[in-house]
Amino acid sequence: MQPQQLPLFSPESARPFNNPFPSTRYQGSKRKLVEWIWEHVYHLEFTSVLDVFGGTGAVSHMFKNAAKKVTYNDVLAFNCEIGRALIENDTHTLAESEIAPLLRPRHNVDYPDFIQRNFSGIYYTDEENRWLDRVSYNIAHTIQNPYKQAIARFALFQACIIKRPYNLFHRANLYMRTASVDRTFGNKTTWDTPFEVHFRSFVAEANAAVFDNGQRNEVIQRDALQSPTGFDLVYIDPPYLNQKGTGVDYRAFYHFLEGLMMYENWADYIDHNSKHRRLKPEQSAWNSAAAIVDEFERLVQRHRDSMLVISYRDDGIPAKEQLLQLLHRHKAQVYEATQPMQYALAHRKSHELLLIAR
Repeated sequence: MQPQQLPLFSPESARPFNNPFPSTRYQGSKRKLVEWIWEHVYHLEFTSVLDVFGGTGAVSHMFKNAAKKVTYNDVLAFNCEIGRALIENDTHTLAESEIAPLLRPRHNVDYPDFIQRNFSGIYYTDEENRWLDRVSYNIAHTIQNPYKQAIARFALFQACIIKRPYNLFHRANLYMRTASVDRTFGNKTTWDTPFEVHFRSFVAEANAAVFDNGQRNEVIQRDALQSPTGFDLVYIDPPYLNQKGTGVDYRAFYHFLEGLMMYENWADYIDHNSKHRRLKPEQSAWNSAAAIVDEFERLVQRHRDSMLVISYRDDGIPAKEQLLQLLHRHKAQVYEATQPMQYALAHRKSHELLLIAR
């Protein structure tokens, strides 16, 4: 059975996005695609939404803008902190009077030096590592409100990402920032901008993204196959696995941010045999060519009573045809849409794939 093409809607028919989502350089973010996604789902009748692989929260934020009741889920703690700041949080923002104490040293505090000792010369300069140790401590010990803490950590995460070559933590490559060479790659001005400047900028963006949509939205941290059921619509945007079987391992790419979430116990999880001090590896079936088709099957089966919206790429594993066959086994109607994309670090264009099953 051939999938039906999604009906086309004029931009005027889509709900305006009055509350802007913050900028991010997080790999795989759907921030630039939310209006395209919304144009293809707004006509569906639904109130409650589960975002199984929440990531940056861009799609959850889109649904929140549309006055839906949103449950954001992700297996990574730092992603859930982003969701807490932007999705579950309805009213709390971070004022200047609360920002300043985070950025200055506190008297009579013996600050920890974990990042200085373990990450010297890997991602940031020694001075920057001292700043990260201090601000991480201040966020945990100065702010009591969990939503204000989450905004501060969101800003810290984004500042860490924007100062990294490739916006990742997959290599010990501080030298790319500091070497005196002619450059055709990256933005040295951005890399060398002080952490404090980036931090304040991202706090402002997060504050602007906070709003009350009249629903009780929540954040949960569970494996995808342990996600709750019973939602009107379930949005599924899993890690991408290319045709060579190489997956996007977000825990590996952003291990430094995950470490910041468990600062006091970070030492217990570091793989000291790795040059870039990654976390001890954890296997995921979503990054396995041998297992990912079964994972899709189990996830679709789990949420078969909900409308399903799947974002993927048309050149990945499973192939588009496999996903369509899977959906047709469980749903009477399946629609598809594609959007040409040029992905970062990719050598050729592929298409963003959107499948809707009901």
